[in-house]
Amino acid sequence: MTHPTLICGSLAFDKIMQYHGRFADTLLADQLHRVNVSFLVPTLRTEYGGCSANIAYNLKLLGGDPLIMATLGQDGADYLERLRNFGIKTRAIKTIGDAYTAQCFVTADQDNNQINAFHPGAMQFSHENNVADQGPLRVAIIAPDGRDGMIKHARDCAAQGVPFMFDPGQQLPMFSGEELLTFIEQATYLAANDYEFEMVMDRTGLTLEQIASRLDALIVTRGEKGSEIYAGGERHDIPPVAASAVVDPTGCGDAYRAGLLFGIAQGYDWNTTGRLASLLGSIKIAHQGGQNHSFTPQEIADKFESAFGYRFN
Repeated sequence: MTHPTLICGSLAFDKIMQYHGRFADTLLADQLHRVNVSFLVPTLRTEYGGCSANIAYNLKLLGGDPLIMATLGQDGADYLERLRNFGIKTRAIKTIGDAYTAQCFVTADQDNNQINAFHPGAMQFSHENNVADQGPLRVAIIAPDGRDGMIKHARDCAAQGVPFMFDPGQQLPMFSGEELLTFIEQATYLAANDYEFEMVMDRTGLTLEQIASRLDALIVTRGEKGSEIYAGGERHDIPPVAASAVVDPTGCGDAYRAGLLFGIAQGYDWNTTGRLASLLGSIKIAHQGGQNHSFTPQEIADKFESAFGYRFN
């Protein structure tokens, strides 16, 4: 019997609004110190989001066994039911009765400029969850979540001997150089995009080589240029996969990380694991939101063979 993959990270609702004009036509440069504006947004959609659910969604599509450990608010019942209906384990999701689920309010204009507001809500209580309560685990990921929760869950994984991937994402600015050094010492893997990794190096004072030497694998993604995996003293260059359409980058990094976790759980080599992750990112970007695409394990195996010339399973 295989053990599940623990997905520690946020659960959130994304409220996405479209303004049909341009912010620049309304915001006066010499009056920004006293802004009082209202944008008419004829279109509004709500997406299920959050890093933990996005990662778990893709991992489940691959045939993996994700276990989400996160916090929902008093308004999260529908989300919980959605996850259960999809077959994702939810026993480690804690409902915070006097808080709302984390929510991101996104207003985009016709030039795709964005004005965002983020309410962390129940995410701020993620430290109330315990890794030790979840039983045997194959691997874990510490994805963006409440700051205290990320620190605690990394410490708990290390104490329990659970190999884990540190994925600081948009929460990276919240950690000092000393805290990032602690994460690196505890983690088995580190995944970051190129901008985030530059910040990691700047704050820790470590070079790429020094960071990679402290991990089983360092993964750096570079958007349309592909990604790199540094493991065992070797560098693996992972090519990008051309997308059928470029619709929405939201959740592409989460899809990529699901591919990494699946490859690790299955014991694939890094070249195969990275290519699978790259393929998932290209599939996701062709769809709106982080959880509206779909595929079967057979379909993904066929797409992988078409893209890379061999099968991964």
